[in-house]
Amino acid sequence: MSIKKIHTEQPNDFIFSNENLKIAEKILQKYPKKNKKSALMPFLYLAQKQNQNWIPLAAMKYIAKYLSIPYISVYEVATFYSMYNLAPVGKYFIQVCTTSPCLLRGADKILKICKEKISQNENQLSEKSQCSWTEVECLGACVNAPMMQINNDYYEDLNEANAVKIIESLIQDKPLKPGSYRGRKNTSPEKNNQFSQGEKNA
Repeated sequence: MSIKKIHTEQPNDFIFSNENLKIAEKILQKYPKKNKKSALMPFLYLAQKQNQNWIPLAAMKYIAKYLSIPYISVYEVATFYSMYNLAPVGKYFIQVCTTSPCLLRGADKILKICKEKISQNENQLSEKSQCSWTEVECLGACVNAPMMQINNDYYEDLNEANAVKIIESLIQDKPLKPGSYRGRKNTSPEKNNQFSQGEKNA
């Protein structure tokens, strides 16, 4: 597993916003008081969402204190899982799947578009720091290959033309709608609408 990059310029402090404090308390209610450390992963997600899509060290220390656990325990989780960003990735973080099904259907062309439109290197912010990209292994949407994940959304059944449009929409801060770009519902057959029609008539 690759070592995650820690951002060199760190904020001095971090606290949850009033809105996120309410969310944090609701999260804690799901666990017994003696096991409140179990809220660590959703708390990290909360911090990441609040802090422009990445988690600073100050947020890890804040969460450790909030949950009454050692700071190193928070650090170990944040550095282990790939879904936590420890350096700025921009407002839109693009993950391009290059596992075999996606690669066979053109993921390499999507990577080329990312290099041309966003930045030449992985995890490098675009010119206006709006977005960045990285290459990842299986995102679990093999039937809808090639695909990419942008923040929490899946963009599937892609080709070069619509991949360019999607990425340009991010750069302009006007993201296009996620989902299948061949008009499929989930992983339904492209030319067989009997199931979706049946659902309408049910």
